[in-house]
Amino acid sequence: MIRERKTVAELLAAWQSDAVMQNRVQHVKVIGEKPATYADFPEDLHPSIVKALQARNINQLYCHQRQAFDFAMNGQSFTAVTPTASGKSFCYHLPVLQTIMQNKEARALYLFPTKALAQDQKTEMNTLIEAMDEEILSYTFDGDTAPGIRQKVRKAGHIVMTNPDMLHAGILPHHTKWVSLFENLKFIIVDELHTYKGVFGSHVAHVLRRLQRICRYYGSNPLFICTSATIQNPKELAEKLTHVQHELIDDNGAPSGKKTFLFYNPPIVNPTFGVRRSAILEVKDLAKKLYEAEIQTIIFAKSRVRVEMLVTYLKSLTKQRIHDESVRGYRGGYLPSERRAIEKGLREGTIKTVVSTNALELGVDIGQLQACIMTGYPGNIASAWQQAGRAGRRQDEALIIYVAQSTALDQYIIQHPNYLLGNKPEEARVHPDNMLILMDHLKCAAFELPFKAGEDYAEFDVKDLLDYLTEEKILLKTSDTWHWMTDSFPSHNISLRSASQENVVIIDTSNTGSANVIGEMDRYSAMTLLHEEAIYIHQGTQYQVEKLDWEEKKAFVREVDVNYFTDANIAVELKVISEDQTKKIGAATVSYGDVMTLATATIFKKIRFNTHDNIGSGPIDLPPEEMHTSSTWMNFDQPLDWTEDDLNGAMLGVAYAMNSFIPLYIQSDRSDVHVVPQVKALHNSKPTFFIYDSYPGGIGLSERIYDLWQPLIEHVYEHVMVCSCQIGCPSCIGAQDQSGDAKDKVIQFLQSFLLEELIK
Repeated sequence: MIRERKTVAELLAAWQSDAVMQNRVQHVKVIGEKPATYADFPEDLHPSIVKALQARNINQLYCHQRQAFDFAMNGQSFTAVTPTASGKSFCYHLPVLQTIMQNKEARALYLFPTKALAQDQKTEMNTLIEAMDEEILSYTFDGDTAPGIRQKVRKAGHIVMTNPDMLHAGILPHHTKWVSLFENLKFIIVDELHTYKGVFGSHVAHVLRRLQRICRYYGSNPLFICTSATIQNPKELAEKLTHVQHELIDDNGAPSGKKTFLFYNPPIVNPTFGVRRSAILEVKDLAKKLYEAEIQTIIFAKSRVRVEMLVTYLKSLTKQRIHDESVRGYRGGYLPSERRAIEKGLREGTIKTVVSTNALELGVDIGQLQACIMTGYPGNIASAWQQAGRAGRRQDEALIIYVAQSTALDQYIIQHPNYLLGNKPEEARVHPDNMLILMDHLKCAAFELPFKAGEDYAEFDVKDLLDYLTEEKILLKTSDTWHWMTDSFPSHNISLRSASQENVVIIDTSNTGSANVIGEMDRYSAMTLLHEEAIYIHQGTQYQVEKLDWEEKKAFVREVDVNYFTDANIAVELKVISEDQTKKIGAATVSYGDVMTLATATIFKKIRFNTHDNIGSGPIDLPPEEMHTSSTWMNFDQPLDWTEDDLNGAMLGVAYAMNSFIPLYIQSDRSDVHVVPQVKALHNSKPTFFIYDSYPGGIGLSERIYDLWQPLIEHVYEHVMVCSCQIGCPSCIGAQDQSGDAKDKVIQFLQSFLLEELIK
């Protein structure tokens, strides 16, 4: 293959004379470079720190770094919000190092959402300390920490870098081994604040409350320093997460290079059905052009299956070169050593193209990437800017290509680019008063320290809950104290990140006589990706699942070479448990309450590579997964002249579009809520749309939709009406195989029935 090195500017100039590119690029936005805003070093900045900074040719700070230093040294918790590669880490490194130089007993606890980030920051911190030529001990403490140095970390670590999971299960329950840390803790650093949202953020809010409770027990009162990519409510999120008042720093002083955004829409291949060419195949072609121009590129895909499909396609570019590792995938489920090797290859430039899930959105140092391709809308504006920020990190010109999928939301974005470019990023919300999450962490807190009479748990009055746990014989109450009394270790049974508590381990049995663990996957995903006969793809290598041991949580796979991948369907049953709120909107009734869902994987399809034709199917035999959560629903009287089939088809089309546009109204990821239509709901026998939270107990999303039904349905109607397809398509109602009047039925349903019901 001929490779001709080009700059981003040269490639863009060539594309301007390419008729195909010009036809598919529907919008171009250029954001000019921005100069830096500097501030002098603080007068009292320790000489050793000054020496270390000057050794890196840093003679001034960015203005946000100086403001952060001043807040911290004045004893004020704060949140710093600046873009990717703006030097956020100095906002906490400098005050921490300054404090340790003033008091060698001082300690700091760094929290990163992933082990990879902790390792990355340890390297940066140790480089700084080495240049300072001072004896400051900085360690990571996670599942990979060697047993031999764990005691040294506990006793002597000035700076301990970990993740919320390890703090939750490995540090707080064993706080008596960490006395020197908790007695002298001056700073708690929460990096990548914007990742702590939804279920994960709600859990971490409680982990931090437990941490503060233990600090008070040991007589310390640490400051919080939070850093975040751009979100709409950083101060509110930080205060909700930490239960502490924060100042806000959002004046970014770092420079940035020129960025060119291309909004790219795949061509329509079937005008009647409105079907566009697969975004995956378009991304493959674009990535090939960038690879041949030797432009280092990161491609973001929304699922592990899509990551592996793209890696499989792009590996064909390297087949003629033995041991060529210039194309790699990166996602959850890879082993830590494999992820570290990929990060190193990106920094050193040996990897030219990496395909990733949102795992590389975060601030791991992966060097100087020149281009970013987003395979579809990432789900929210904040993630889109995080992904875009991965290109041009060294102030050079960057190219960002957004490739739209055929979905309604993607097509809305491509037709309204200003939604992405002109709107503020979304709010990030946590829901610590989710009763299931609160009870889980109340048990952990009681295990760590007994509760005294009159003691609240952060903002929660928990006396009744402690009494309930006493009745359940989990706690023992003496005259004025509740004590933990069972043999169990509560934190070990609580996953901070997943609705399901256990992962399925993936074991490669290709070589006779040996078995290697090559990855892992959460239970819910395993239902559709690791069922027997599924094709599991890892770094472009295909494996077939020979056996799934659901009880033991093990999937046994064998390497194969087939020309297809698999995709599975899930059926959801839904029952109302309680109705907490209800109101009329016109003639329709809208409610909010608790529901129980039963998700069952039903069948899988075999889909051919490149053409994406369906070439076969098979059944899946797995037990259903039950979940209790919160939901809002809307029901109405059935039209007298509609058959059940007609009504079902129209409701499916409306539900598809609803599910697409909910993120526009509540600033959530599309997977955070689900829409289920029922022609005859079990609790009232009426046509009903349910919108429910995807997490046990709910995290407040469907409660917000309770007040948004009318604008949501009006938006659905407007979008379906202006869609250029004839009979319904993935860009509006999702129909491809239905009868030719599917779109007309949806419009008729919305016009003559549903909208009338809402405005009566």
